Amino acid sequence: MLDDLKAISEIDKSDMLLRVASFPEQIKESKEIVESSQLDNFFKIDNIIISGMGGSAISGDIVQSLLRDRLEIPIYVNRQYDLPKWTNKNTLLISQSYSGNTEETLSTFKHGCQKRCKIIGISSGGKLQDSCEKRDISHIKIPPDLPPRAATGYMLFTSLYGLKQIKIIKLDLESEIDETISITQEFRNYNKKEIPEKDNISKQIAKKLISTTPQVYGFDIYSPIAKRWCTQFNENSKIICRYDEVSECNHNDIVGWSMNPDVTKKFICILFRDDETETIYMSKRLDFMKKLYESVAADVIEIQVKGKKRLTKMMYAMYLGDFISCYLAILRKIDPTPVSIINELKDELSKI
Repeated sequence: MLDDLKAISEIDKSDMLLRVASFPEQIKESKEIVESSQLDNFFKIDNIIISGMGGSAISGDIVQSLLRDRLEIPIYVNRQYDLPKWTNKNTLLISQSYSGNTEETLSTFKHGCQKRCKIIGISSGGKLQDSCEKRDISHIKIPPDLPPRAATGYMLFTSLYGLKQIKIIKLDLESEIDETISITQEFRNYNKKEIPEKDNISKQIAKKLISTTPQVYGFDIYSPIAKRWCTQFNENSKIICRYDEVSECNHNDIVGWSMNPDVTKKFICILFRDDETETIYMSKRLDFMKKLYESVAADVIEIQVKGKKRLTKMMYAMYLGDFISCYLAILRKIDPTPVSIINELKDELSKI
């Protein structure tokens, strides 16, 4: 089925695969978008809060992980209706909502105004843009009419370029971004729907996942990528998925795997591997986990990342998961785009 372009088009009615494929172009456009935006010059920023939900928040997780040991000020990702008590006038609040109408993000935006935070809004329009304009607050407008999870390139890279423009990020990210664009373009050339399964790693992995529940493990910079894989399996493939973080999971999760053979045989375990960044301790942990899961799970898949620089490796791994989740949906004969149950919940909340 994955080599039948007509069948793919009939299932993927809203062209999610095409939207996923546009990721490198989103990176390039993000630079132009930020350069054309009027951002305030902020002074004395003690901490950064990135506030959002779903696809808008995962970019915050990635920024936080990417810059954790590169910035002298902390980054906190907020998925609540309110803000931490320590938030104050020296907090930079990045309010992210692709639609601009996410109620949690709008709520924290109001809290940020009350606490006199320095604020940047990022959205494709909506109430968030209106609120920024009314209060003369910096706003970065990204292109509309995409599912939020298909706009991660815009959300992530406008954040990075924005932080660079206001001089929070002082290091040179350009070489990392250039390599990221190059690697993801190359990856797309070998994983787009026109490439047959025998030459397409995304299709091959998707086929292995049929009739199983994925368990994705990340470590260090790959922890937010594991989460992204999980949410993409949820929304695109319409399946249940779990994710966890190494080495935290070695203090609890592995016990469950060692004692429930009837259940564990229904799972397929996915491990990210990076020979260049794995310490001897991390390699030993991952090797131990692989051996354990091979004996109790349906299968184990190791994902070898590509690239030289940190951002590139993260984006290669994320991009691979995006493609796999779409191909898995097609194998299940399900359109990746609609998320009707989420819309149903939003309708219920709108009645309050």
